[in-house]
Formats: sequence, structure tokens, C-alpha cells
Amino acid sequence: MPRDIFSVQDKVVVITGALGQLGRQFSLALADRGARVAVLDVQVDEQRVAARFGERQTDERLMFVPADITQRSSIETGLKQVMDRWGVPHALINNAALDSPPDAPAEENGPFEMYPEASWDRVMQVNAKGVFLCCQIIGGQMANAGRGSIINISSIYGLVSPDQRIYEFRRKGGATFFKPVAYSASKSALFNLTRYLATYWAEKNIRVNTLTFAGVFNNQGEEFLKGYCAKVPLGRMAREDEYNGAIIFLISDASSYMTGSNMVIDGGWTAW
Repeated sequence: MPRDIFSVQDKVVVITGALGQLGRQFSLALADRGARVAVLDVQVDEQRVAARFGERQTDERLMFVPADITQRSSIETGLKQVMDRWGVPHALINNAALDSPPDAPAEENGPFEMYPEASWDRVMQVNAKGVFLCCQIIGGQMANAGRGSIINISSIYGLVSPDQRIYEFRRKGGATFFKPVAYSASKSALFNLTRYLATYWAEKNIRVNTLTFAGVFNNQGEEFLKGYCAKVPLGRMAREDEYNGAIIFLISDASSYMTGSNMVIDGGWTAW
């Protein structure tokens, strides 16, 4: 019987922001295929875990670990819990990220000229510094072990500029709304962090790649969906499970010669 090059059986995978929409998907998809998944999130409590994972919260292939990725000591404590149970991770998925929340102050979604410095710092702390620290601490242990795969999750808004026309309906409704700058800048930073680490750790057999995603359907408003989907050749937002295959590919031996690359999965958004 031929070897399954897509196997992730018994691989230890750390996923940051893993109680979120995509993080949950990645966690379950990997656990279903025999991986052991450390579900890292800044807020891990029984109520939130139960709401997100239901009966799967008792799955022996999942462990739930609180960790603030903007704090070195918190990541180190979380990693120790993982290593005490399962050993050095085989893969790290830097999935945690901040964008402007719906209840953000008006100036955060206002003109670029008025974008608050504090908002820039908050987003960069998680989306750039957090990834840097996780690579340094968790990736460093993987490098010491001489193997591993790191996946940095980026966005089409890090690859190309947000199309502010999508939000014109909000401005016509009287709101001053522009997609903010910090998310785009922070996601763009990941491309060269990926390239840097791919070359730096190549001799340690650590592969580092970026996954660039488009938007995921999550009951967004009709007017937004109309404007957004008109820019997607496939004509729709992604389902939350449609990125799982890329995650499995990049962790498995199927991608053993792939490093320093950016895999774009966006329904064709950046193709025109």
C-alpha cells in the first residue's frame, strides 16, 4: 500500500487564536486526521470552549491552552504545557489576529488621516509581534528538534489594498467608514517574516510558508455581500471549511519541498 503523503497522524500542532472561526476548523480537521492539537487562545474557559467545541472538548487529541501571544512569558508557559504532554510540536499555525471590532470607536473606521495610534499599536501587537514571538519561542524549539512546519496566516488585504468601494453603502447611509490600515499593514509584514525564517531555518529542516485567505462567510449583511462577492470570480465568500485542505497539505510530507512560499486561496480575488 503506498504511503499517505498527506498524513498528519500523531503530529503535534500548535494553533494560535484557535477558538475563533477558522482556528476551530483547523483544530477539528487536524484532530479528525490523527494529529494532536494544542488549541491556544488568549481566553480559554469552560464556557467558551464548550460553546466552540461542544462534545469535542473531551477529545484526547485536543488540549486547550491559555496564552497571550503578545507576552513572551505566556507563550513559554503555554508551550511548556504542550511539551510536557506531547513533546516538541511538529507544526505551528500563526492564526490569531485582530481587525477592527464592530464596536470600534468611530475614528478607528474613519479616514486614514484620523486613524488612532493606539489602534495601530493594538493590531500590530497581535498580528505582527505575536507572530514574531510565537515563531521565536515555539519555532525555536522546533528548530532545535530539527524538523517542523510553520504556517503564517495572511489575508488578501495584506497582498492588495482593500477596495474601499465595497463599503460605499455605509458611507451613503451616513456613516464614515473605511477599512482601516493596520490590518493590511500587519498582514503584509508576514510575507517577509515568512521568507526570512524560511531561509534562516532551512538547514534546520523547518519549512515556513504563508497562507493568504480571502473573506469567510459569517452571516455578513446583504449589502456587504453584494459588493464583496462581485469582486470574487467564484462569486461568493469562502466556507469556513475550505481552507482545511491547505493546512493539511502544508503540515504533511506532501509539501516537503515547499518553503518561503505564499499560497493564495481567495476564490480568484487577486486574479483580476
